[in-house]
Amino acid sequence: MTDDTGIGSPEWAEQLSREMRKRWSAVADRTEQMAGHALLAPGKMLRPVLLLNSAEATGGDSAQLLPAALAVEYLHVATLVHDDIIDDDRLRRGRPTVHAEYGMADALVTGDFLILNMVTSLSECTAVPSAAVLEAARVLAGAGSDVCRGQVREAEMAGDLSCPVSDYQEMAALKTGALFRGACRAGAVLAGATGEHADAVTRYAEHLGVGFQIFDDLLPYLGDSTGKPATSDVANLRPTHPVLVGHEVADERGRKRFAEALSGRLPAEESHALMRELLITTGALERSRQRAAEEIAAARDSLDGLPGAVAVEQMRAIADLAIDRSR
Repeated sequence: MTDDTGIGSPEWAEQLSREMRKRWSAVADRTEQMAGHALLAPGKMLRPVLLLNSAEATGGDSAQLLPAALAVEYLHVATLVHDDIIDDDRLRRGRPTVHAEYGMADALVTGDFLILNMVTSLSECTAVPSAAVLEAARVLAGAGSDVCRGQVREAEMAGDLSCPVSDYQEMAALKTGALFRGACRAGAVLAGATGEHADAVTRYAEHLGVGFQIFDDLLPYLGDSTGKPATSDVANLRPTHPVLVGHEVADERGRKRFAEALSGRLPAEESHALMRELLITTGALERSRQRAAEEIAAARDSLDGLPGAVAVEQMRAIADLAIDRSR
């Protein structure tokens, strides 16, 4: 799963961070301490901010939706906790992952605990019609299910350099795009948006998610810090977007070198260095950067005609920052 440090609306992000600290900083129960360890790591609350923005962009009021915004973050962080277990990553957002700090079994429980807290938090939106809360819960549950499908498809692709780039983008739309889509659509639903307006922010989120993931794939090779090991993708034999693009355009010798870099036979640092060299020489980094920019342009265009002008501009700014970040 992708992280979102470095992006977001500063005002809402700070308000959400304050509320998160209020709820999770002084807990005594070990289960809550572990959840707090994951939740209070420095992030910018991108998905919660998108929920609030989507409510206002579609003509609604976000004032009563803070618990729903937190619910999205609980679900997102739960997926990160479980993803770190799958990849055995020891760092997330620059600090030890939950399983590195507390052990595998407790980390699994922490992820489950956070998912259940999503439901509890949604139920706090008492000022919203119950039918809208129920629909938002359905939307977020569906998004969570799609994340699981995307995770399984990504595992199926491990080590497969023959995988079509289009298949990769479908996987990214599930694994990463789903929670963007869930956050934006849930915000619109809770705000009482029309179907047309809810569909508009949904399309925005789908393009944003794919563009965000493609750019995320570039970060380990751009020399920027992602808050987790730069070698994680090659260590897990993951054919990311630039890797598939580079392999597709490489000559026979180049494809053999790609296969060696993603074989798991080399030390992770050596594999990463070789892969970076190949991505530069094939032009794959620039090709993937351009593809991400196309998705972001489509995301921006999806918001045309929505009534909440200020929120629309904030969402467009978030889209631009998705491909102009170091983490």
